[in-house]
Amino acid sequence: MISLKTIGILHSPYKEKFGVPRQPNLVPLAKGELHLNPPFNHPNCIRGLEKFSHLWLLFIFSGTAKQGWHNTVRPPRLGGNERVGVFASRSTFRPNPIGLSAVELHDIVISKEQIILKLGSVDLIDQTPIIDIKPYIPYSDSYPNAQASYALNKPDSSLYVDFAPQVEQFLFDKPELRELIIQIISQDPRPAYKKGKSEPQTFGIKLYHYNIRWQVINLQAIVIDIQE
Repeated sequence: MISLKTIGILHSPYKEKFGVPRQPNLVPLAKGELHLNPPFNHPNCIRGLEKFSHLWLLFIFSGTAKQGWHNTVRPPRLGGNERVGVFASRSTFRPNPIGLSAVELHDIVISKEQIILKLGSVDLIDQTPIIDIKPYIPYSDSYPNAQASYALNKPDSSLYVDFAPQVEQFLFDKPELRELIIQIISQDPRPAYKKGKSEPQTFGIKLYHYNIRWQVINLQAIVIDIQE
């Protein structure tokens, strides 16, 4: 039997699964930090890592692991209606709840007994357990001519995002939070079966220590409330 060790914990703005982009690099402002656990927080473990611009992170789908898996799933990029095999998808509901994410490495901070990897855009919820780090090798890890049956292109930002007056006032001195909200909601994180409905819909997402409520009418989203 194989026992996997948690080498570190990923910190991100996302406090829950809803709102997390389906791939990294879709929300540039949603940056992450990887804090290494003992005994992996030793400088020797990361010697030479600073020479790589990108990393592969292997992680545990801790938010959905207990929900089990099915042999077929409905990928959102197929409209949530067509089923494919679990191994023909990137579903979080897998026989082994292991995920893989390519991220940009911005910096490495070594302070006393703490090692922190400063990352670019991430697609992982806060407190995600990381089980391995591997350097991204451009010549072998990138296949420009690779084929895919769906999700061929980067999704377009499909929702226009606006803010209620009281929310604009709250965000007046928080321009980065405002832009982060726009980047996330414009990706339209709603379940596929919710899209295309004409009646108003209200949703909530948790970012950092903020609870954010927003409504969708047709293809326009309005942020109606933010609570700390």
